[in-house]
Amino acid sequence: MPRNLFSCLFFIAAALVAAESSIPNEHYTPAERKHWSFHPRTQPEIPQFATASDRAWTKNPIDAFILAVLQKSDLAPAPKADSATLIRRLTFDLTGLPPTPAEISAFLSDKSSGANAKLIDRLLASPQYGEKWGQHWLDLVRFSETDGFEYDTHRHDAWRYRDYVIRSFNRDKSYAEFLKEQLAGDEISKIDEEMRIASGFNRLGPLRKNAGNQEVASSRNEQLTEMTNIVGSALLGVTLGCARCHDHKFDPIRQKDYYRIQAYFAEAQPEDVPLAGPDEQAAWKAKAAPVEKQIADLKKAMKHLDDAQKTAAEKQLEDLQDSLPEPLPTLFSVNDDPAKRSAIHVLARGDYQNKGDAVAPRPLGVLLSEGIPELPPDVPNPRKQLVDWIVDPQNPLTARVIVNRIWTHHFGRGIVATPNDFGRMGTKPTHPELLDYLANEFVANGFHFKALHKQILMSNTYQQAYKTPLWSAGQSKDPNNKLLWHFQRRRLDAEEIRDAELAIAGRLNLKGGGPSVMVPVDDELIHLLYKPSQWQVNKNPEDHDRRSIYLIAKRNLRLPMMEVFDSPDMQTSCPRRESSTHAPQALELMNGSLSNEMARKLAERLTKEAGRSPSKQVDLAYRLVAGRSPNEQEKLVALGFLEKQPLAEFALAMLNLNAFLYVE
Repeated sequence: MPRNLFSCLFFIAAALVAAESSIPNEHYTPAERKHWSFHPRTQPEIPQFATASDRAWTKNPIDAFILAVLQKSDLAPAPKADSATLIRRLTFDLTGLPPTPAEISAFLSDKSSGANAKLIDRLLASPQYGEKWGQHWLDLVRFSETDGFEYDTHRHDAWRYRDYVIRSFNRDKSYAEFLKEQLAGDEISKIDEEMRIASGFNRLGPLRKNAGNQEVASSRNEQLTEMTNIVGSALLGVTLGCARCHDHKFDPIRQKDYYRIQAYFAEAQPEDVPLAGPDEQAAWKAKAAPVEKQIADLKKAMKHLDDAQKTAAEKQLEDLQDSLPEPLPTLFSVNDDPAKRSAIHVLARGDYQNKGDAVAPRPLGVLLSEGIPELPPDVPNPRKQLVDWIVDPQNPLTARVIVNRIWTHHFGRGIVATPNDFGRMGTKPTHPELLDYLANEFVANGFHFKALHKQILMSNTYQQAYKTPLWSAGQSKDPNNKLLWHFQRRRLDAEEIRDAELAIAGRLNLKGGGPSVMVPVDDELIHLLYKPSQWQVNKNPEDHDRRSIYLIAKRNLRLPMMEVFDSPDMQTSCPRRESSTHAPQALELMNGSLSNEMARKLAERLTKEAGRSPSKQVDLAYRLVAGRSPNEQEKLVALGFLEKQPLAEFALAMLNLNAFLYVE
């Protein structure tokens, strides 16, 4: 087909689709409503087994659902992982850190029937649990401490939201309360600091600032878009954002549905709640007032300048803003302001200048009975109304979505392999009955995470070995291990690699909370920033050794070591980390400044704790790095290496082993 003819047909088809999607349609057909994720959760029966060996393997209902599917595919589960493998797997999964040699020895020595349960309880009670699982949530909600785009302005007190998330996981806060506080904390309480910090969730998206005018209609539209899209992807597991410009092409989500969800945020305005007292605020205002007057005067003058003059004025404006005194501590939050309520309209092609019908708040139509009306546009506490619907135990999406996320992080693949898309373009669940069983249990247990973790981790499904004598048969029938006939090996996340290197070298600083840390980086990276002055390295070197979750999350500058190992860009929701494999990763581990510094510190630790004996040094190195003793071949190779190379080079080689980088 000639290229120009193909182009014409493409645009004609696109025009027809656009025209069709613009037709208002409030009715949902039975076919649209029948998709599995929009149905109420089922009450599945737990499979029963005839043979004693099958009944013995099914330690809990999870195993029963898994084994039933395996048997239908003529597959068998792998043997149980050995204790050394299991403690390393559990410790990384729950804390993001390697177990210490002392912890491994204690676990291996505990021959009681409750050893696994005691280990899991200890790890769930560890402060490091919240840091590990808090990072998963921060990925999901695209947490950052800067705006992104050209200016990438810093959000000086956004770190309080990060600490709130960590606290919430450590306290095993109900997921329902967790969501209520984030979506509507400011509506729940104006004076509770925790509530105000939590509602900073609504400001986490990237923010495009326009020099001289940050309140234009386009900026407000982008803010509302960010608030709306994250509800769909992170909380409901649907691609709600696809209905912003037209009716969803695959799922029964109308364009009106999109803007009805957006209407819940119509009154929400950014607010930095001051923490300083009256005297401190007055002193700050006295210093800032003259500069603020100059800024205000310049902004007025800029309205009458030509383009060339505006460029110079914008530079002057930035210099004035930089000369303001350091901001006082605040709570990064939001607040409803009825006087500034945005009128919400269906926007043709998502264009804020092309307004259609006005709409008011209402949940997704496909999940409602026909004829449910919109709420009044000025309904009190609108975001509280939204989150009450989201966490309603009868909502078919919420519990399924979050349970699937927990499963994803434990097994590397979800029961639904597309955690942010439970729609028609997402994958079907491999074990739908198990998903509903876990979601029902999660709701029945008060939406608490730790009970769900323990149920999963105590299962024989989770405690399988990676290697199995039936590998060939499994690979031929289920090469991607969708049915979980063995444990799926995974590479450590970027934060886990960095934190583990620090821990193994004896340098990890476990101080928790507080303002984020800036570590030394190459000058070339700093000079790429719009303002190099934005990167101010912490003066205390001990701060540089803190866990990675406490490093500043800056959109326009990710640490090379973190970026090369697939840390997210913080622009959009990241439901699970990718695990790419490419040459720069090897170069970073071999030549990177962190790896080489930690190798030197590890060599010092080996000398200090194992003395000058190469044999003892090798044994300790493997126990630190791999969580086990070396086998005979590994010991022989390591000793031969040490005969020719210094201890620091051996330590660097250890930090490049698959036994360090992967969890089995």
